[in-house]
Amino acid sequence: MKDFKNAGKKNLKSGSAPVKAANFSPIAKPYSRLVRNTVLELRISSLDDDGYGVVRGEDGMTYKISGAIPGDLAMVVVDHVAGGTAFGRIKKMLQPSELRSKRPPCSESAECCGCPLIAMKYAEQKTWKRGMVLSELSKYTELTGITVHPLLSPLNLIHYRSTAKLSVAGKFSDPFIGIYRRASHDVYDLDQCPLHHPLINKVVEAVRKGISKCKVPIYNQQSKMGLLRYLVVRVSVSEKKAMVVFVTAKRSYNEIHHLSRYVQEQVPEVQVMAQNVNSSEGNVIMGKKDFFLTPQHHLTDKVGDVSFRISPRSFFQVNNSGADLIYSQVRDWAALTGAESVLDMYCGIGGIAMFLAKHAREVIGVEYVEEAVADARLNAKINNIRNCRFEAGDSAEILEELHEEKQHVDMAVLNPPRKGCEPKVLEQIALLAPKSIIYVSCSPATLARDLVVLKKLGYICSEIQPVDMFPQTVHVENVARLEKITKSA
Repeated sequence: MKDFKNAGKKNLKSGSAPVKAANFSPIAKPYSRLVRNTVLELRISSLDDDGYGVVRGEDGMTYKISGAIPGDLAMVVVDHVAGGTAFGRIKKMLQPSELRSKRPPCSESAECCGCPLIAMKYAEQKTWKRGMVLSELSKYTELTGITVHPLLSPLNLIHYRSTAKLSVAGKFSDPFIGIYRRASHDVYDLDQCPLHHPLINKVVEAVRKGISKCKVPIYNQQSKMGLLRYLVVRVSVSEKKAMVVFVTAKRSYNEIHHLSRYVQEQVPEVQVMAQNVNSSEGNVIMGKKDFFLTPQHHLTDKVGDVSFRISPRSFFQVNNSGADLIYSQVRDWAALTGAESVLDMYCGIGGIAMFLAKHAREVIGVEYVEEAVADARLNAKINNIRNCRFEAGDSAEILEELHEEKQHVDMAVLNPPRKGCEPKVLEQIALLAPKSIIYVSCSPATLARDLVVLKKLGYICSEIQPVDMFPQTVHVENVARLEKITKSA
């Protein structure tokens, strides 16, 4: 773990996927004995969906290289071999790709592996992300004739993340605060991460110093001893204020209170401080109980002209500008007149619902997570929005109830998690017979799959707007527009 800290201090996500049709030929000779620490000379031919540079070797192996992009010629070292795939990293760059940026925002991305595309020119990133959407659509013969627009980009390509959930490791005399390195439980120490809001970086620096100064015991996953497990930092971009949450293995008073006081002295922009207790042994970061260390318990932020209250465990988009692009696209394509009844599925804390409310007769939001629904109701109250109602529960069951009640729906918005919609949810939506559906997706693969299902249910997709919610990473959001097929069509 120590060498991670010495290797550099930047937080970036390594990512890759298919880049344009480029004639990059691999240089990979057969290796009879491929083991850990084998050094190879490879020319990267493509990127996969996880951000690895990929080479298909003459030996039949597939090589996946962290931090590499198509066109790179490099000496790489193998980290591990699994079946017919060897995973590795760049040891020495022999000839950089023409797709590489001459001045990338981070020099440590190959070590950190947090932002796979950050070494790539942004124009190439945009082409690659749109290409990824087209690639997923092309897997289905039913999805022809869909217009995929050029990628929309947010205002900031770096320093856009307003929330960071970081692991804490090491000893109080030499703490590590960062992210798990890919496929390991080793924490890569972060300092001035170019994706984080500058205020997050300022807080991380203060916490690192405070841990040592206050001698805060750090939790050890192997021994199950220690106190501090995670650091969560949330920033209100509009207010320029921060919230700091110390996630601990047990309730504690002295150490965390002293650390809290030190951080506030060093970073006066911190308005909310809390301790969250998580004694579980799983990978869930936050526990269910918060103990506040400051009189103020929440921040307020904005997306467009809608205000949101942020508490330690509230869900909130990590890129305000990107969220504004998505919400605005939904609103524009909805083209509401004020007479419509709108259904917002997987509504979360009510972001899209409240963007549409002032243009609709009513908006019904449905969300499984009860805490999110409570936040949505509170946010509607804060914004003086009275034509939204939010229901908590199983999506398919609530839709079935709405159908039984003969609820009229003019338009439906779907904004599911990465796994997409359950078939029963899509079937129930079709029974409500909205004239149009707008599908907001964070996964091109599950979006394409669900568009096929919806077409069979009578809804055809005409256009898709990709949105770059997370520049420098492999992720791309999409807004898809669907209309009900008329019998004459």
